[in-house]
Amino acid sequence: MIDLRYVKKLIEMLDGSTVDSIEISSDKGMKLRISKSPQQRGVTVAQAMPAAMPMPAPAVLPAAPAARPAEEGGTVVPKAEAPKSAALEIKSPMVGTFYTAPEPGAKPYVSVGDRISKGQIVCIIEAMKIMNELESEFDGVVREISVSDAHPVEYGQVLYRIDPTG
Repeated sequence: MIDLRYVKKLIEMLDGSTVDSIEISSDKGMKLRISKSPQQRGVTVAQAMPAAMPMPAPAVLPAAPAARPAEEGGTVVPKAEAPKSAALEIKSPMVGTFYTAPEPGAKPYVSVGDRISKGQIVCIIEAMKIMNELESEFDGVVREISVSDAHPVEYGQVLYRIDPTG
């Protein structure tokens, strides 16, 4: 168990210094990381994880067909593939339970078609009885909500697709 007074003191010390982040590990596998940088802001406490499974090698796509001669002596260039979607993804930063609203029966933070701003709360992920508000990293329009309310989510799972040009 981590002493919250100890964690608060570490945060105060970090705020008053030029150090950007601090990470402490114990011999029991407990790991504590505190960071001031925006992309890693906050406090993370995690138990040591078992060794990760090896990632499969990326799939090798077949090479695009070369231009072929046409009957009239010209060349035919194959059609270009459809452009990939420009949607940005908001992914789950942790394993937990996904909630679209601050409490049961309340209006959801965001719905499909809503315009959102960077820093706006889009959902809550409950992990270990702690409600973690998830903020948008992007400005845009919500095009898809990929998870149903009160369902479990995995680390890195896509929660929202945001159209930055919408």
